[in-house]
Amino acid sequence: MRNLAFGLGAVHHPAMLSPLGESLRRHDPDRFLTTLFAPVERREALVILFAFNHELARAREVTSQSLLALIRLQWWREVVEGEAKPGEISTPLFDLIATGMVERETLLGMIDAREAEVDGHFETLQAWRDWLLAGAGGLAVAAGQALGVRDPQVLHGLRLRGAAYGAAGLLRSRFALARQGFAPWPVDLLEHQGLIPEDAAARPTDAALVPVLSALKAEGAGWLKAARLAPPLPRVARAAALPAILAARDLKRPLDQAPGLRGFGDRFAVTLAALFGRP
Repeated sequence: MRNLAFGLGAVHHPAMLSPLGESLRRHDPDRFLTTLFAPVERREALVILFAFNHELARAREVTSQSLLALIRLQWWREVVEGEAKPGEISTPLFDLIATGMVERETLLGMIDAREAEVDGHFETLQAWRDWLLAGAGGLAVAAGQALGVRDPQVLHGLRLRGAAYGAAGLLRSRFALARQGFAPWPVDLLEHQGLIPEDAAARPTDAALVPVLSALKAEGAGWLKAARLAPPLPRVARAAALPAILAARDLKRPLDQAPGLRGFGDRFAVTLAALFGRP
């Protein structure tokens, strides 16, 4: 345990990583950390799924034109629907689907969610919930499937945990998102505070935004609470739920506390949950 909790760098020495694994370590260190606790023979499947998720996220980030973002997402939709397109991520992803490790509909739901975020507006709180349950929640379900989970109730628990991690991640990165002009908060909640999305993006520290963000924190906490009612995960699939450990910690942090880099406490909490707990 000491090697994992205190020296995770030794576990993921670059020489031990595939090129995709090394890329994931740089671009999505939270989820990369969780892959280290998956069975070795399934670890690369998680890396592929998380790399796929990163590519979907980039569709909005790399272009200011909605049409171009949708074209990028359509390319991935065609891969998931069964069109073989050679690529570092698309080829192994195609194989994951073809072998039945991951369900096609789960990945299509993730693409639907990314298409919904292209214009950056979610008119209602329910639309915001649906977006996270399909997107970040769908990714957690896909990770569970890749680790052998098929029980619908267990997968539902993973979906809730994944959505909670997505909500916590939005709150954690809200200042970076605002610099991109992206304020993915429900329009109905904003309007109740006399705000519009453009206000929220331009003034992320506006006091009027605090009730909105507090309500969304409560949504994430509610998902985590509901997830505890789901049947427990098999130990071999525990890695799929580990992002929820980070979500729980992030959702407890005050909104006026600027998020910093992940520290020892976060890594240690994930390690303990992976080895001894129930995420």
